[in-house]
Amino acid sequence: MNQRIKRTQRDYTLAFKQTVVDQVERGEMTYKQAQARYGIQGRSTVLQWLRRYGHQDWRPGATERAARRPVMPKSPPTPEQRIKELEEKLRLAEQKAQFFEAVVDVMEKDYGVTVKKRSGKSSRKNALPD
Repeated sequence: MNQRIKRTQRDYTLAFKQTVVDQVERGEMTYKQAQARYGIQGRSTVLQWLRRYGHQDWRPGATERAARRPVMPKSPPTPEQRIKELEEKLRLAEQKAQFFEAVVDVMEKDYGVTVKKRSGKSSRKNALPD
């Protein structure tokens, strides 16, 4: 007969806990299978061991955090990469400028609103009427 023996908490040595954690992390069994196989009564006991003794992040929501977290630290971009990035930013800035110019034209033609364009390098604070 292959009966499972229910264990008490005193039976769980550190070596036993680490063995169970290693088996679960290697994918040999799920934590629920480990509970059943070794007669571990507590529902979250193996999960607690995984959090405490495991090498993976077993906290709730860890997979979402891991997906957002970069695996390797970013190295500084090469000069070619930096140039490409800056060219893309310049292209977007030019598109925005064209859009705003079109909006100003529509406001002037369709609504008769005169938009005063600032000249020189005045700051916003000084350009606004008091």
